[in-house]
Amino acid sequence: MDKKFLIFGGIDGIGGALAAELHARGHTVFVTTSNPEKTPRSPVSAENTLIADVFQPETISAAVSASSQNGLNGIAYCVGSIDLKPLARTTAEDLMHSFQLNTVGAFLAIKAASQSLSQSQGSVVLFSSIAASRGFANHSAIGAAKAALEGLARALAAELAPKIRINVIAPSLTDTPLASPMTRNPKMAEAIASMHPIPRLGQSIEMAKAAAFLLSEDSGWITGQIVAIDGGRSTLEKNK
Repeated sequence: MDKKFLIFGGIDGIGGALAAELHARGHTVFVTTSNPEKTPRSPVSAENTLIADVFQPETISAAVSASSQNGLNGIAYCVGSIDLKPLARTTAEDLMHSFQLNTVGAFLAIKAASQSLSQSQGSVVLFSSIAASRGFANHSAIGAAKAALEGLARALAAELAPKIRINVIAPSLTDTPLASPMTRNPKMAEAIASMHPIPRLGQSIEMAKAAAFLLSEDSGWITGQIVAIDGGRSTLEKNK
């Protein structure tokens, strides 16, 4: 059955892979971007590509309104950042920026879509990070924002059940354009990959397939969960 999904940040990276995956399954997909000059890497049509800047709440509501005509079955919030700075150089503004982008934007998206999703018994997928559960140096802003996102997801999953399901995927470093400052250096990428019990970086398609499952009826009894897709790094010690 053709269903309708809205993917915030669905132009490239994990969001783009998710858009392509859902489209391949025969669903109608809307994606958002804050940069109208960016071309989607997925087969989403131009008319289904919406402009939304998560720092401007009215554009989030407008994207939901445009995509939810005649119903909406699910949303994925794939907007994110990798804000890495030592404490001495991290400002309050850095922290607020990370919260606004990663946490507040997700809150506003869910709030705007909640009525449509309630009517369709829909689903929400958010994206956290391994940094929300493990302490990494230089991750104070992004670690705090993603931990807050996980708390938000659990609270809203409880509040909106049983009509809306909300789950979170928490990846380790994934080979995406967002992560390119770390992955484009082969030695750095190899060093980070070697820290995982499964010694490689994550791939966008792996996150996309998991998100597609959580958006589908196949996961109908799953809500309020944080799903770690991280090569075992969050729970396992690497065998030396």
